[in-house]
Amino acid sequence: MNLLAFDTSTDALSIAVQHGARVWQHSGAGGAQASATLIPAIRDLLAQAGLSFDQLDAVVFGRGPGSFTGLRTACAVAQGLAFGARGGQGVPVLPVDTLLAVAEEARAQHGCTRVVATLDARMNEVYAAPFEWQADGRWQVPQDFQLLAPEALAVADGWTVAGNARAAYGERLAPQAPHMHALPTAAALLRLAPALLAAGAGVAADAALPRYIRDKVAQTTAEREAARQAAPAPQT
Repeated sequence: MNLLAFDTSTDALSIAVQHGARVWQHSGAGGAQASATLIPAIRDLLAQAGLSFDQLDAVVFGRGPGSFTGLRTACAVAQGLAFGARGGQGVPVLPVDTLLAVAEEARAQHGCTRVVATLDARMNEVYAAPFEWQADGRWQVPQDFQLLAPEALAVADGWTVAGNARAAYGERLAPQAPHMHALPTAAALLRLAPALLAAGAGVAADAALPRYIRDKVAQTTAEREAARQAAPAPQT
């Protein structure tokens, strides 16, 4: 398959291109810089692989959870590239959960098969979800994604915590569990893509959307004022 994959959900930008059995990779600074560097880096990597947009079978991106700005950037770029490919006929877009990509990276790099994937959600919270590798070569998700304080993460015996949240919260995050650093890399997205595409997870460009676990990070002025008025008066 000919695939383009990228993730901008964290502070690290990750891009990978698969041309047949070969893979080319690029990494760089994510965050606010990703919106300016993503498309030029994609063009350069496709050129290295000897591919054009019209030769792609799908565009794969990390849909979240993660940085709001990063997710919007990745989704918009994936939609635009997919719409314009093949002379405007378009190619499918495959949105992949970033926590799933964390679990896959932990498996590939460290051999982990029972992973609690975590990503720093900022604001003293983490995104988390458990994943268990099955004999058929697929990941099972025992429960839905969570947004919680690092101290609230419960990890059963035999499970490894993987992601980038440990670096942010240290011993506040599952101190008794083994930890592995892992990010939702574009290479992980490529490894996940064939099975997901075969299962029908690819969508038309206009149906590709980010996945937000935290729906809102800021209150409007009116909401702050309403909260202030509803708060109990201080004791005197």
